[in-house]
Amino acid sequence: MMRMTRRKLLVCSPLALVLIGLQAVTKRAAAPAGDPLIEGFRKVTVASVADAVDQVVGKRGFLAHDVRPQIPGAIVGRATTALLRPAPPEKATPALSARHSVEMIDNAQPGQVGVIVVEGTLDVAGLGGLMGTTAKARGMAGVVVDGSVRDIAELRALGLPVYARGVVPSSSVGRYASVGRDIPVECAGVTIRPGDIIVASEDGVVAVPSEKAEEVLKRAQEIDARETKMVPLIKQYRSLQKVVEMFNRI
Repeated sequence: MMRMTRRKLLVCSPLALVLIGLQAVTKRAAAPAGDPLIEGFRKVTVASVADAVDQVVGKRGFLAHDVRPQIPGAIVGRATTALLRPAPPEKATPALSARHSVEMIDNAQPGQVGVIVVEGTLDVAGLGGLMGTTAKARGMAGVVVDGSVRDIAELRALGLPVYARGVVPSSSVGRYASVGRDIPVECAGVTIRPGDIIVASEDGVVAVPSEKAEEVLKRAQEIDARETKMVPLIKQYRSLQKVVEMFNRI
């Protein structure tokens, strides 16, 4: 049995060995002190969070419809941000093109969500395999990119949830320069600030302003609870209109 185990280890690919190491590191890193708001948002639906932001904040919190899960997985966590803007080649050097994105990930705390904005294009990747590997190693909850991503096979192997507007093979080098991290950013139609709560699923991505998070969570819980009560009545009466009138809700 020992000989068989050794043979199996010897034929492991380099990527498999890296992933095994990452899993061990991530288990150690991804154990932040419990945040009751984060735990609460894990238990409500993204659609209810979007409705709750509409009602509590008075403006949308949901990102544009084309920010989709390129690497599936639910995300709940506090935002840490990076911003890239178009730049001439002499300013879009390898050292500067992704500087703040790299710094943002290198300094991320376990459970945080990276929000990377590549202004004005879907033809430049804001995240690739190396950055994704680092995000996974640091125990980040996921990454949201207003722009595109690349190295999809590598990101998929990592199992790190990644939401983006597209997939391209291009680099930001020679095209874009990084201009800041942990600053407010306009991400797919929504202003996101460091510390805001990001909630994402197959339904899409919602940003919850940190100062309204407790109120939004309470409202989302109320919406979920009400809809849970509506479902059996819809089945009973076989009428949505009747139940909507009973609950004044759709």
